[in-house]
Amino acid sequence: MDDLDLDREPTEEPRKVRGLAVALLALLAAAGAAYYFVFMKKAAPAAEPAPAAAAAAPAAEEPPPGGPALEPLAFPAVGLDESDAAVREFAAALSADPDFAKWLLTKDLVRKFVVAVDNVANGLSPRPHVDFFAPQGAFRATRSRSGTAIDPASYARYEPLVRAAGSLDAAAAARLYRAVKPLIREAYDELGYPGVDFDDTLVRAMAELLGTPVVEGPVGLEQKVLSYAMTDPALEGLSAAQKQLLRMGPRGVTAVQGKIREVAAALGIAASRLPRPKASTPGLP
Repeated sequence: MDDLDLDREPTEEPRKVRGLAVALLALLAAAGAAYYFVFMKKAAPAAEPAPAAAAAAPAAEEPPPGGPALEPLAFPAVGLDESDAAVREFAAALSADPDFAKWLLTKDLVRKFVVAVDNVANGLSPRPHVDFFAPQGAFRATRSRSGTAIDPASYARYEPLVRAAGSLDAAAAARLYRAVKPLIREAYDELGYPGVDFDDTLVRAMAELLGTPVVEGPVGLEQKVLSYAMTDPALEGLSAAQKQLLRMGPRGVTAVQGKIREVAAALGIAASRLPRPKASTPGLP
C-alpha cells in the first residue's frame, strides 16, 4: 500500500526532503496543512453533509491591537515573487524545531501554503504541491487470524511532522498570517478565486482536519487485487486529507488537531464554529 493512498499496493517510498506546510496541516499542514498525500478523493456518506461545509464558518473579525502581543508585525512591503526571504525570517520565530527550519527552505512559501490550504478545504491531497512531507520508510500492515490491519509502527514515521506541528507558537503563527494577508490574497487570486475571502477557506480547511476521528485500536484493512481499503465504511469514506491525518495514528491526530484549535483561537475563530473531537474504535472485521 502506498503510504498515502489506501487504494494502492504497498511500495517502498522514495526518500524526499521533508518540507513545510501544516501550517496546515498544519497548517497545516495547517493547519494546514498539511500535507505528503497521494489519495483518490472519495465521496462522504450520503446521509451526512460534508463536515467542512457544515461546520465551517467565516473567521471572526480580528480584535484590535490591545498590547504588545497583538501589535502587527513589521512585515516589509514586498511582492509575492520576492516574499520568500521575508517569510522565512519571520516564520523562523514560530518554532525552534529543526525539521520546521528545513521546511522553510522550500520556494514560493505563500503560494504553496495557499494551494495546500485550498486543497485540504476541499478534501483533496496537497501532495502535488508539497511533496516534501512524505515520511521516510515503507508503510507496514500486520496480518493475524483476526485479519489485516495497519501496523502501529507505521505511525512513527510521522513523528517529525507531528513534533514540528506541536512546536508551533500559535499566537506567533496568527500574527504572521495577518501580516502576510495581502500576499495571501494575491496568491489566492492567482489560483482562480478573485474576490473570495481566504479566511473562509482557512476555516474550512481547519474544519476538514478537525472532522477526522481519533481511532483507538486496530484499523482493519481489506486486500484488493492491487490495493488495500479500510474495512470500516466510515473510515474508508473519509476525504483524502482526512485519511492522511488518520495515518498519523491516534496520538498524532490528537496533537495536530490540538494545535489547529490553538491557532484557530489565536485568530479569533470561536470553538463553537469548529467540529467537536471525534473518537472511533472500528476494530477488525
